[in-house]
Amino acid sequence: MQELDTINVIISGHIDHGKTTLLYKLSGKWTDTHSEELKRGITIKLGYADITISKNGDYNIKGKGNPQRYVTFIDAPGHEMLMATMLSGAAIVDAAILVVAANEGIKPQTREHLMALQAKDIKNIIIVQNKIDLVSKEKAIENYNIIRKEFKGTIAENAPIIPVSSQQEINLERIYEAICEVKVPERDAKDKPLFLVARSFDINKPGTKPKDLHGAVMGGTLKRGMLKVGDTIEIKPGIMIKEANQIKYKTVKTKIVSLFKGSSKTNEITPGGNAAIETELDMSIGKTDTLSGCVVSLEGNLPEITHKITIKHHVFKEQVGGVPIPALKPGETLMLSINTSVTVGVISKLNNDAAEIALKIPIVPFKGDKVGIARNINNHWRLIGHGEIK
Repeated sequence: MQELDTINVIISGHIDHGKTTLLYKLSGKWTDTHSEELKRGITIKLGYADITISKNGDYNIKGKGNPQRYVTFIDAPGHEMLMATMLSGAAIVDAAILVVAANEGIKPQTREHLMALQAKDIKNIIIVQNKIDLVSKEKAIENYNIIRKEFKGTIAENAPIIPVSSQQEINLERIYEAICEVKVPERDAKDKPLFLVARSFDINKPGTKPKDLHGAVMGGTLKRGMLKVGDTIEIKPGIMIKEANQIKYKTVKTKIVSLFKGSSKTNEITPGGNAAIETELDMSIGKTDTLSGCVVSLEGNLPEITHKITIKHHVFKEQVGGVPIPALKPGETLMLSINTSVTVGVISKLNNDAAEIALKIPIVPFKGDKVGIARNINNHWRLIGHGEIK
């Protein structure tokens, strides 16, 4: 049987525009399952849901007709203070759904999420005009025209705009159809594997007997290559250790015990989609996302970690709200999002559009990797530009 095309799709947009509800209606799964998220009613960590889209006249996820595409949805936080988490999610996706509520229209965070998608070079965008059941037909059309006008000249200029009521389950099949029309990027399963870690877990329930304990689990996506059960892997930058009042990072080596693609157990994983790797590592090493931001490959494949990078950068003309963004300057501190990692660094040298940055948290550098650049403005990290590693 031929393997289905697989893509990762991030659900992004303003905090109250119905992203998590939309994702529940599209997938049948609530992703904000952490106690703090349930209490506050917002998404804090990246949430995941997997579906298979079939077609039998209409597109559906009920298994009716021919399977078309396997999709991993990633629910990104809408809150401005969680932009780093949103950027990490954008690093592992092929397409984005940008949600705009028909009764509220485009908000500052809508624009900031669009900037984040641009920073991570996400070109496949589907705009969902949600909550159309809360407005009149005339208001929905007016809102539609405003969205089209507002996004002119951006990466979402030609994106489809799909009017939807997620609560009433109206037009969801049009979203499935748009997802199936996204061009799947070329993936190289023969290259050296590169797995980006977005989450890490201790999956053992309290009271589990020692013989039934599982090792640390990493969740994320395989960008290229192939990984198999039994492979010896290395994880970089690895775990943080303190020696003589100095913080160092130690590469972790382990074996793959089991692999999951979505919720299905498998003996090997290929690029695309959401995957999880169970390791021989002590479960405490994976607790509370300790390994998120790391990269994984077969032993000996990864470059050395670095505390210094040079990036070719582009600063946006203005931040959300129309305030001009001053150019970067030597000595200033920036937050950088690289793949699923987030680090802070100080500009040590500037030369035209190239900036040399000394990092406080090391990264594993890959030439050409996209970088989201944020500056601390009024005690909030605000996305001000993007770049790539030279």
